[in-house]
Amino acid sequence: MAAVGRSSARDRAAREARERARLYEARVQHHQAQARRRRRDNIVATSVAGLVVAAAVGGQALFYSVGPGAAEAPVPSETPAISESPAPAPDVTGTPVPTGSPAPTETPAG
Repeated sequence: MAAVGRSSARDRAAREARERARLYEARVQHHQAQARRRRRDNIVATSVAGLVVAAAVGGQALFYSVGPGAAEAPVPSETPAISESPAPAPDVTGTPVPTGSPAPTETPAG
């Protein structure tokens, strides 16, 4: 009966070793699957963020070039016509020409 006991102990040890190897392999595969998923998620998130930024920049460019934020084209104003009235001729005598405003008067000092 002692041989039977040793055989069952070896079987049990082999069974436990197979179970540990199976669990280890399952953990390794799970870890690898998580790493692939994280990488895929990072690529998707980066792509979406890039598209959002590109859409925001494009929207701003359109808003300020075509939309309501666009600068209005300056409306051409009509140039005033040249008046046909002659300018006053300069006085050749050297005397000042009187103007319509009164001359300042000096105030007595203090």
